[in-house]
Amino acid sequence: MSLLRRDRTSRAAAFTAATLMAGALLPLTLQGAAHAATAPDGGDVIANLFEWNWPSVANECTTVLGPKGYGAVQVAPPEDSIRLAGSTHAWWDVYQPVAYDLNSRMGTEAQFAQMVTACHNAGVKVYADAVLNHTAGANQTSTDSYGGASFNPATFSYGSAGYTSSDFHFSPPCPNADMSISDWNNVTQVQDCDLSSLSDLATERDDVRAELAGYLNKLVGYGVDGFRMDAAKHIAQADMANILGRVNNTSWTGSRPYVYQEVIPGSSGQLAPAAFEGNGSVIEFTYAYDLKSQFEGSIANLKTFGQSWGIEPSAESSVMVANHDTERSGQTLSYKDGSKYTLATLFELAWGYGTPQVYSGFDFSTSDQSPPADQNGYVTATDCSSGAWICTDRNQGIAAMVAWHNAAQGKPVANWWDNGGNAIAFSRGNAAWISINNGTSAVTQTFTTGLPAGTYCDIIHGTPSAGGGCSGPTVAVNATGQATVTVNAGDAVALYPTAPVGGTVGETFNETRTTSWGQNVYVVGSIPALGSWNPSAAIPLSSANYPVWGGTVSLPANTAFQYKYLIKDSSGNVTWENGGNHSAGSGTSGGTLNDTWQQ
Repeated sequence: MSLLRRDRTSRAAAFTAATLMAGALLPLTLQGAAHAATAPDGGDVIANLFEWNWPSVANECTTVLGPKGYGAVQVAPPEDSIRLAGSTHAWWDVYQPVAYDLNSRMGTEAQFAQMVTACHNAGVKVYADAVLNHTAGANQTSTDSYGGASFNPATFSYGSAGYTSSDFHFSPPCPNADMSISDWNNVTQVQDCDLSSLSDLATERDDVRAELAGYLNKLVGYGVDGFRMDAAKHIAQADMANILGRVNNTSWTGSRPYVYQEVIPGSSGQLAPAAFEGNGSVIEFTYAYDLKSQFEGSIANLKTFGQSWGIEPSAESSVMVANHDTERSGQTLSYKDGSKYTLATLFELAWGYGTPQVYSGFDFSTSDQSPPADQNGYVTATDCSSGAWICTDRNQGIAAMVAWHNAAQGKPVANWWDNGGNAIAFSRGNAAWISINNGTSAVTQTFTTGLPAGTYCDIIHGTPSAGGGCSGPTVAVNATGQATVTVNAGDAVALYPTAPVGGTVGETFNETRTTSWGQNVYVVGSIPALGSWNPSAAIPLSSANYPVWGGTVSLPANTAFQYKYLIKDSSGNVTWENGGNHSAGSGTSGGTLNDTWQQ
């Protein structure tokens, strides 16, 4: 949800974890929620599909996000929310909860459950936007909602949620009679007064904590893997810790839910972003602000981009180029900035700082504009060809860079080059290389790529084929790792060793796994010949030598790849093996890989 004030001040020293957690009922296992868990394919990139309806999210997971290697999808708040009478159904009504059933303007509870299952079957985690700080505003007169809840915001009565006036903050403890926030460095005002006139829940009350934790557990029960905590700055850290301490482990992977919190910078001390790290990651607004300033100036400065710029530590940061608030306020780049927005997103995926988000929203001309919806406000299906939806996650270069990002994980930035202005290049160790030209004229340069010798598919403009070809331009890297490349203005070139061009070899996969009747074992991996992590394109293995499942696959020669095994049953359900990805290379003649199912 947007805030009234978004200024930026220097960060004071963070409170110690002991101070923040005093009195909190926080199990030690919750600390793991501060770090993003990877999807079965090893990916961690979050596709933020802002206010897409549930069937559209399910389709995107199946056809785009899973195949392209996205680790997770962020979905809109799934609870029931207010519907304003006679309104044009502004996007922000979903941030005014009135009940915790899952019938919303994005779809029904059944459709939500089907969406989560579809995304999991595609290997994609689901993170739900969770609005815990408040309900609808007391200034609202509507008693209508998308799901039919019983409520009256004027009397603080929420029958379906179980809230009465005793469950809200008033003055006192809010020191301002009108419940507004006038001092953004005052902890009591920020956490006990109303944000943008929204009725502030008394999250220190046990019944409120139980209701909110019950809602999160309902989502976890449907398979949700994590939460974007809306307005987390406005909930006392001890209250948030208590609520999260009541939430179950996720049902898909058995891990703690990934938690990333909206904490807009500008306040100090206990209200600074660093003070919230004990409950999870924080969404890095400063990262996005700084990217805008550099892409509107000189991107050569990005050589040192990171924590020294005043950004939260990488392990505690969920980073972005834009979100639904900042694209409307103009504080960050947005789709309206054309190539600068695309190039900034490519840089985000390449740089390897924090857990990256790729934001896909909808076209708007006014700040409050509704997503495409019917006359009753229910969001209609996403049509990426209509111009009404901005499907950044599908952009050729951005979608291809997700796999590049996955291949480069853990590798340091190396081989930096810049022209002192708006053209840069760097590698991630010997795993991947990119050049970005934010300037107004083409740049031709002989770059040190760090890559092994070979011919590579430029994934920004072409797609590697299963047989080792490329639908677009290729780049030759010589024996010393150098390549002469022309990068057009407002464009980029990206290479990585899982996308070379050359001949093919036979690679044999043998997996030992006992199965039940109706189950079959498949192999899937990071390159097109292994299905590009898409379970529907996984390669079936033979049970002729059961319990060893085996098969030989034609792979491009001299290619590094990652792979994993999965099981499909007769109903189409997908079960991925646990643990990290297997890594291998096809070499010049192929080989045999003997594995045992990772429990």
